[in-house]
Amino acid sequence: MFDESQEPTIAAIATPPGPGGIGVIRVSGSRASSLLTAVFHPTNRRRGLRSHQFCHGLIKDPESGTMLDEVLAVYMQAPKTYTREDVVEIHCHGSYLVLESVLALLLRLGAELAAPGEFTKRAFLNGRIDLTRAEAVMELLEANTPARVDMARTQLGGGLHDVIMAIRHRLLACRAVIEVAIDFPDEDVEIIDPQAMIEQVSHEVLTPLQDLLEAADKGRIYRDGISVVILGRPNVGKSSLLNSLLREERAIVSAVPGTTRDTIEEMLTIGGVPVHIVDTAGIRESAEAVEEIGIERARAKLGQADLVLFLLDATSGITAEDEVLRQALPAKPVLYVVNKIDIVEDYRVDDYHLKLADAPLVAISAKEGDGIAALEQAVYELVTGGDQWDPGHEVVPNIRHQAALQKARQAGSRVVDGLSIGLPPDLVAIELQAALDHMGDIIGETTTEDVLDLIFQQFCLGK
Repeated sequence: MFDESQEPTIAAIATPPGPGGIGVIRVSGSRASSLLTAVFHPTNRRRGLRSHQFCHGLIKDPESGTMLDEVLAVYMQAPKTYTREDVVEIHCHGSYLVLESVLALLLRLGAELAAPGEFTKRAFLNGRIDLTRAEAVMELLEANTPARVDMARTQLGGGLHDVIMAIRHRLLACRAVIEVAIDFPDEDVEIIDPQAMIEQVSHEVLTPLQDLLEAADKGRIYRDGISVVILGRPNVGKSSLLNSLLREERAIVSAVPGTTRDTIEEMLTIGGVPVHIVDTAGIRESAEAVEEIGIERARAKLGQADLVLFLLDATSGITAEDEVLRQALPAKPVLYVVNKIDIVEDYRVDDYHLKLADAPLVAISAKEGDGIAALEQAVYELVTGGDQWDPGHEVVPNIRHQAALQKARQAGSRVVDGLSIGLPPDLVAIELQAALDHMGDIIGETTTEDVLDLIFQQFCLGK
């Protein structure tokens, strides 16, 4: 635990801006209790403040006697707090002006404004949580899908930490044997059994590391999402499809070609995957100047897409204009979507499969909503590979963890190689320590200060 006496007492508004029923101000540090005593006047003065019990009263400016708000306040004595320091929470009415006035009073009396993520950083530095749990707090705050919430909960519950610690335990056991061999090089008894250690590192270190890396790859789309672009010539129903997927009238729908003159971007969720969907201007050769700008933006978005929904019109089939667009497609996954099947009596899906060389294809009516569920399922299968994978019950490392895991796995592979060719124990020990250090980076034991600053700067104020 770092020296609390050297750290300032910090304060911040812990609830988001805007009106609400309650707004919370959080204070942490050695002066938290004295600050509360200076400004808080309990309704029941004989009762006084008791740790971890709410108390009703008034916040008053000790100099002017001005009443700022009627509040509930709670003092929580260390170490049974979020930061393992003394913590105070003042629950005010949810007016941001009221909250700012109470915070300003605390700052005037000697508290310092907390930096983004500073409360959670103190919880980490004081040993209450490891770095993976600290990052999970931020992930939970930023979660915009149920799947991301579940992933954050698993990590916050210690899922990743526990797996990392199990792997580190195996590495430490190997290092202990190696160090004995280094300390007693002249012993007649063979201290290291190279083959047994190779099997131990392979099965108990490299295999779980690979499992984590594969989970990180699978979980990336659930955490970061994908970009999907709706592409097609004018008036094939792109805006109608966007509206149908969003279940709302987001884009203007008209029979006039060229109605959409700019990209329209929205977020939705398909099978737990965040989808950034882009409706583009219909691409055609003869377009007026304003429409041409929209077409150029459509081409730019196409280059950034993870998946293209290529919309075709069932009333006209695949036209020469469609073929020109198809030939210009970048090397991206494409799902062909045949629209307007509600107004075509003799629609035959086999004809399209034949012309599109059996490319993935779904038939829909964007106007009536027919086939939309099948389209969403097809999108999900294309971006996930069809795996029935539940991110809420998996340990899913983030990109920082992934980089450290890859380095740890490389070091572990060098341990196996070194044992296989009979390298001296001191050289094998170097690689074992490297693997341990990379694992330590994940949980925060060996993470550098600049990396810690970068992680916690991404938090919001008050957390």
